[in-house]
Amino acid sequence: MRRLQICLLFIIGHFSFSAAQTLDECQEAAERNYPLIRQYDLIARTTELTIDNIQKGWLPQVTATAQATLQSDVTAWPEQMEAMMQQLGVNLRGLSKDQYRIGIDVQQTVYDGGAISSQREIARRQGDVEQAQTAVNIYNVRRRVNELYFALLLIDEQIQLKQDLQHLLQSNEEQLASMLRHGTAAESDFQAVKAERLTTGQQLVSLQSQRQTLQRLLAVFCGIEVTAPVRPAEYGATAQSAAFQRPELAAIDAQLRLADARELALNASLMPRLSVFVQGFYGYPGLNMFEDMLRRRWTLNGIIGARLTWNIGALYTRSNDKARLNVQRSMLDVQRDVFLFNNQQEQLQQQDDVERYRQLVASDEEIITLRTAVRRAAESKLSHGIIDVTGLLRDINAENAARVQQSVHEIQMLKEMYNLKYSRND
Repeated sequence: MRRLQICLLFIIGHFSFSAAQTLDECQEAAERNYPLIRQYDLIARTTELTIDNIQKGWLPQVTATAQATLQSDVTAWPEQMEAMMQQLGVNLRGLSKDQYRIGIDVQQTVYDGGAISSQREIARRQGDVEQAQTAVNIYNVRRRVNELYFALLLIDEQIQLKQDLQHLLQSNEEQLASMLRHGTAAESDFQAVKAERLTTGQQLVSLQSQRQTLQRLLAVFCGIEVTAPVRPAEYGATAQSAAFQRPELAAIDAQLRLADARELALNASLMPRLSVFVQGFYGYPGLNMFEDMLRRRWTLNGIIGARLTWNIGALYTRSNDKARLNVQRSMLDVQRDVFLFNNQQEQLQQQDDVERYRQLVASDEEIITLRTAVRRAAESKLSHGIIDVTGLLRDINAENAARVQQSVHEIQMLKEMYNLKYSRND
């Protein structure tokens, strides 16, 4: 029983894998399959680590030091005092010129003027910019999928029409073969139709080879097997432009927010910093200078205190830094305007192309009806012994060309519709 269940699951999974895929499914699969999609997680992880490191600025900063020095001169007792102390039996040796210290400094920030917070915001906004740019690159995958998908649809239509043409020629060939056996048709007429059928077969083989190549390209690009693309429904564009939904504009907005965060960092750089500190060291000389001048020995020493610093040097470049940020904002506004302008022009062109193909498709049906009537009239003449094989082949090819043209116009119209959908990101 379990083996039967496994077999059924395998069969169901196989047919699901081999099922025809819609354009939307192919686009979603291509985005998931595109190697750049993994960059989202990498950017998020990098941003998280950067923010975590910045946040550690609130932790106590510990510095360990060790030094040994040899000085050219040191603090010494006045000669009169040395003489006086020697008379009392006290030898004032003074400080040694070789001095040593092993210590540790601990500093804890109490108030940083918003510097750490602004750095954290900058890191977060930089991550947003990288994510938005990645989204732009991944969105461009849709256009490539459109090209491959509609090319595959078009070649499927051409293959179907070639097969129909082949069947039509086969039917006329069989009729001519029967007439040839009864002596009512020339062998050259039979050979002409057969040659045309064989030529159509060669063209069909070429189209099938092209289809196999396109199918493999689309499968590699999407990461799924696309056995039979489904012709999408016509896309009805709304009158209102939806260009504001494009990821390119979101990327520009992310860069503007990054500029705002950097401006806040400029303000934070002008604020004072308050910290408390502890310093401790073991060495010679210590903090008790007089004791160390009497006895040359290592001692433990410590200092605790608070420190207020205010670096006003940021004022020197503040105006230039703010002006540079304003220039960057202006450049981003120009990029937005250029994108919207180009996008609007692109949409207008695509709308005109859709309307042009729509008009062509409307007349294609009438052309096919006329060509079919002419071809049937030629076949009727053939069946009544009024043989004009050259004219018949011309009429058959003309009808097939009209059908091919209709398929091209229909697929091109759909393609432009979905290019318009891409431009609007509907």
